[in-house]
Amino acid sequence: MTDTTQRPALPDRLSVHPGPHHVPAVFEHDIGIRFNGQERFDVEEYCVSEGWIKVPAGKTRDRKGRPLLIQLKGQVEAFYK
Repeated sequence: MTDTTQRPALPDRLSVHPGPHHVPAVFEHDIGIRFNGQERFDVEEYCVSEGWIKVPAGKTRDRKGRPLLIQLKGQVEAFYK
């Protein structure tokens, strides 16, 4: 199985929500985040160079209806699946 479409380079910082760190072309492909050696499936935002990810804090929501996020620090690796 060969992928003929060119994948864009993964950015240093990426966010799921629209804003300055949201890159729609990356989300056309399946990406994964490895945090401290384990793959995480609940990452909303990450920064490889600074070494952090943001994940939802339970079922708590902010006033715009989005999940409240907590920041975890450690080794971050982004990759295409």
